[in-house]
Amino acid sequence: MKLTLERAALLKSLSHVQSVVERRNTIPILANVLIRATDEGVSLVATDMEIEINEIVKGEVGKTGAVTAPAHMLYEIVRKLPEGAQIELSAGSGGQLTLASGRSQFKLGCLPVEDFPKMPEGDLKHKFNLTAEDLRTLIDRTRFAISTEETRYYLNGIYLHATKAKNVDVLRAVATDGHRLARVEMAAPRGAKGLPGVIVPRKTVNEVGKLIDEAADTVEVALSEAKVRFTFDSVVITSKLIDGTFPDYERVIPSGNDRILDARAREFAAAVDRVATISSEKSRAVKLNLGQGQMTLTANSPEAGSAVEEIEVSYDGAPLEIGFNARYLLDILQQIEGDGARFTLADAAAPAIVQDVADPSALYVLMPMRV
Repeated sequence: MKLTLERAALLKSLSHVQSVVERRNTIPILANVLIRATDEGVSLVATDMEIEINEIVKGEVGKTGAVTAPAHMLYEIVRKLPEGAQIELSAGSGGQLTLASGRSQFKLGCLPVEDFPKMPEGDLKHKFNLTAEDLRTLIDRTRFAISTEETRYYLNGIYLHATKAKNVDVLRAVATDGHRLARVEMAAPRGAKGLPGVIVPRKTVNEVGKLIDEAADTVEVALSEAKVRFTFDSVVITSKLIDGTFPDYERVIPSGNDRILDARAREFAAAVDRVATISSEKSRAVKLNLGQGQMTLTANSPEAGSAVEEIEVSYDGAPLEIGFNARYLLDILQQIEGDGARFTLADAAAPAIVQDVADPSALYVLMPMRV
């Protein structure tokens, strides 16, 4: 195998594929990236057996072939080469990859190509296209609520499914960790109708989220009951889905809340952030006292003292005192892109519904705290 690549193109692709490679591997081949040169071009593949990234990189192929090389080491070498450098990769039968650029030369130990695992896709019978912006919206507005508790593995991802809302077919993404819930929906794209409910793992969500920031207009999503594949630009990400049942999240969304609080989202978030500075790190509790036209935020800590701040709001219900975890409250307020955040409340013990006044497509549920 012999090929020549530009440093910038190789570095960009290596940064994408090496991010799925775990730093500690019990299976040595999983620490490597598969570099394959064919008459069609050059591809880089990395996998952790749960997720696989395959990316095409521009290069001149002098001799076709394939090799596997340590992913993180190769990335670090290329990163440290000067900008604009031309990189020549070559491999013979000696089990080594030679990287040459200018006056630099590196020889890296390789593992057999035939040992590199191939992730079978299966029959991905559900296919639809989303704009990169729509997929980014589904991911960014829900992933903060994904659970990190490994024992509740079925909450360790985003639940993606097709359903109906007000007799309109929608594609919906939901995430929850038991303390807060995020639900975002949009008109179902062609091909998504009848989509089975699937749970896309947190690591896959994060990798796709990083890569579509640089993506072109359209992402093809293909699904089966066990796998998902995202295809855009020169990248293909294939991942296993979480094999579990997502809870009936509709039961968590309260329907009887009748007290409405409207606040300016940025002002509210800034006030929460300030008073939370003093609250104890463990609970991060902030108490909200709601009265006619105003809200008083308070936080107390036995060691640090107390903080109080008042802001003007629109609220004409009965006086209410309710507490929330400040970090969870801020996470939700940061999702509000418009000026106004609307809280629909019942009492101090009932979950609150939060929505962007200007955009009803996203709904958040936040559990209160005793303060």
